[in-house]
Amino acid sequence: MSSSNPPPPSERASEIVNKLPSSPNLITKTGTALLGTGLAAAAISQELYVVNEETILLVGSAIFLAFMAKAIREPYVTWAESQVQKIRGVLDKAREEHTQAVKDRIDSVGQMKDVVSLTQSLFALSKETAQLESQTFVQRQKVAMASELKSVLDSWVRYEQQQKENEQAELTKSVIDKVLANLQDEKTQRDLLSSAVAEVEQLVKNKSI
Repeated sequence: MSSSNPPPPSERASEIVNKLPSSPNLITKTGTALLGTGLAAAAISQELYVVNEETILLVGSAIFLAFMAKAIREPYVTWAESQVQKIRGVLDKAREEHTQAVKDRIDSVGQMKDVVSLTQSLFALSKETAQLESQTFVQRQKVAMASELKSVLDSWVRYEQQQKENEQAELTKSVIDKVLANLQDEKTQRDLLSSAVAEVEQLVKNKSI
């Protein structure tokens, strides 16, 4: 039956010293052990403190808490460093995004200069187009008015022409009716016959026939 060999006293002492709490800026772990041992020995020798079960329990609790603090410290430090790196990464990313946003804003402002000049040119062109459209509208109105006046004048001329034709037709009919009426009169017929005979006699005298 094999039994495990107990560790040497030097290793056991080093292990106990490493488990003791200390601050690197004040005293070393060895100093902490010596100071604690000296104070405990002095208190016991002067009967200022009596070692009992509570003392043993207190010392055991202190050693356990020191061991737990050491065991927890490294994972906590690692976790804290990871959180710091994470926050630092977030801040760096935010700074880069802010820098990029500022650059984009500067570029957009630079492009706005061209937009302003282009807008001014388009405004001038639209103003000129509006003037041309206004002039075109005025000319169309003039043409429409002239066409309307011409149509009215043409209709008036046609009306006058129709009136003249009607008057001439009535006058011609009146003259024809009057001539026909006179021809039906006996006196007129005799006068016409006498006039015709006289003209024939005159022609005979003149040897025209």
